[in-house]
Amino acid sequence: MKARYAIAHFMRLALFQPDQAGNVGTILRLAACLGVPIDVIEPCGFPWGDRALKRAGMDYAEIANVTRHESWERFEAMLGDRLVLLTTGGDTRLDAVRFEQDDVLLLGSESAGVPDIVHDRATLRIRIPQVPRARSLNIAVAAGIGLAEALRQTKRWPR
Repeated sequence: MKARYAIAHFMRLALFQPDQAGNVGTILRLAACLGVPIDVIEPCGFPWGDRALKRAGMDYAEIANVTRHESWERFEAMLGDRLVLLTTGGDTRLDAVRFEQDDVLLLGSESAGVPDIVHDRATLRIRIPQVPRARSLNIAVAAGIGLAEALRQTKRWPR
């Protein structure tokens, strides 16, 4: 099955029902700076025009390539083959993954992660190794770490 995105040859970031506007703004800035399209799967836990979103994203939110999807089902209808879920419950370590150039890297909401149906759809479930007593990284930090490794492996860093 070929990717159904119009620009399928690009790696993408996706956020599943995010609930912290500041984190989304930071991730929008990350995606804009690295030239990576981003998908936001709604509903969000905040109004899209939230001041925290604008403050964290600064003027980068205006240049970010953002697609908003009103539901998981709408997003899944656009999805290609490989959905890579970054999750604390991942069964594969980040340093053991081989990324592909058209992967969609998905992060769950800060408070609830993703439901089982999304876990089941994921091609890979990746965890970022941490010391034993740490619960989790901030979602924007995890997005940066995961995306950086994926871009490194696929040689897709901006020129």
